[in-house]
Amino acid sequence: MKTKFYLFAAIACTLSLLGACGCVRVVEPEQPKTDTTKVEEKADLSLIKQSVPATDNWVWEKKPQITVHIENPNKVAVKLGVKVKISTDKKKAVTEITDSVEVAAKGTVDHIVTTAENLEPGIYRAICFVNGKNARAFNFAIDPFNIVSAPDMQPDFNEFWQAAKDQLAAVDMKDTLIEIPSHSSATRKVYLVEMYSIPDGLTGEPVKIRGYYCEPQDGQKHPVIFHFYGYDTAGSKAKCECPSGGSSNYAEFYLSHRGQYLNNRPASTQNPGITEDCINIYNSDWFAYNFGDKNSWYYRGAFMDVVQAVRFMATRETSDMTKLYAEGSSQGGALTYACAALSDYPFTAIAANVAFLGDYADAMEIGGLAAEISKRCKGSMSTEDMLTFLSYFDTKNLATRISCAVMASSGLQDDVCPPRTNVVPFNNLQTPASKKKYMWGPEMGHDYPKGWNAMAFFKEHNL
Repeated sequence: MKTKFYLFAAIACTLSLLGACGCVRVVEPEQPKTDTTKVEEKADLSLIKQSVPATDNWVWEKKPQITVHIENPNKVAVKLGVKVKISTDKKKAVTEITDSVEVAAKGTVDHIVTTAENLEPGIYRAICFVNGKNARAFNFAIDPFNIVSAPDMQPDFNEFWQAAKDQLAAVDMKDTLIEIPSHSSATRKVYLVEMYSIPDGLTGEPVKIRGYYCEPQDGQKHPVIFHFYGYDTAGSKAKCECPSGGSSNYAEFYLSHRGQYLNNRPASTQNPGITEDCINIYNSDWFAYNFGDKNSWYYRGAFMDVVQAVRFMATRETSDMTKLYAEGSSQGGALTYACAALSDYPFTAIAANVAFLGDYADAMEIGGLAAEISKRCKGSMSTEDMLTFLSYFDTKNLATRISCAVMASSGLQDDVCPPRTNVVPFNNLQTPASKKKYMWGPEMGHDYPKGWNAMAFFKEHNL
């Protein structure tokens, strides 16, 4: 019995000691713990916004300063790759710039991309990427007024045009004026003028051309303004704009040269004064007419049409032939250059917007309307022979005969008349720098740049 007592006592003592040191307790079920570890938020790169705004008209002196604008709407910062590929307007690779940029959470960055080296004067193409995504592709200019495309006229260039003018002088103008009462006023009458110009070649019948003429009625001499039109894309059924009596301060002539506008409309279109169907013999692609033959090509005749318009205005008593002005856009810009270069009278000022027919040799590599049609019409001609032919009509060569005040322009994104083909004739002018003005449309295609105002420019030059 003693043994059992001692064993029981020992067990009780042991349990008592274990309890005293806290080694024995009732185990409760474990409760779930709260996870305080911070989960890192990941950026959604699809939310990144990027753009390339036009800064400095996208015209720089030595190096481009391309602004890549990036917006990060994420709650965390991001690091992004930026790449800009630069090539010439003739599609020759120049350089590729690779960079990276950090954009803070909910932040924006204007990241400037430039080249390590100065670029040569010219027109360039930039393609901008942000994290592999195309942000924008655009043309820009470097030192454009030092782009050199030397005149390439043939030795008989001046003789060629003098022969054309002599042929024109032998044409009986037979000018007829038909008053448009609905558009006339007491101070200035509006007339439809019909007259004849040079044949489509060295022989043949003179070509009938038309235009609207506005004549002040005060019997005084007035400055003369010529208006020339772009390529006639409106179609033969479209109605032509007829000017109103308007300001009595100027004598104005709105010329429709051969095969276009008033010379390409049936009487049913009800153009004021037109009573007969006017038939266009040149089809709808005037540039292609007799392409390759300098003596019968369309633009030999068209350029003489503008000279005939000047000669017509010289017959009017109210024309002050010491104050001559001309303006036009695209094809009208080329006609404006031709008028000032080939006229019998010196011009005071001209305004040629995004002018057509310039710098053919470079245009063949760049593209545009002139290059497209030339290549299509080239036939068996060699490239050298084709460029020799075109040199007689190139505005960059005509520009060497112009010294009056000139305002011109380029749409940097123009793929019809690429910017280089506009700025090269401007650079070849004999006009003093103080009388030259150039306007850029950085984001513009074949259009008018913001603020273009030919009349305001003319008023700066004695209009």
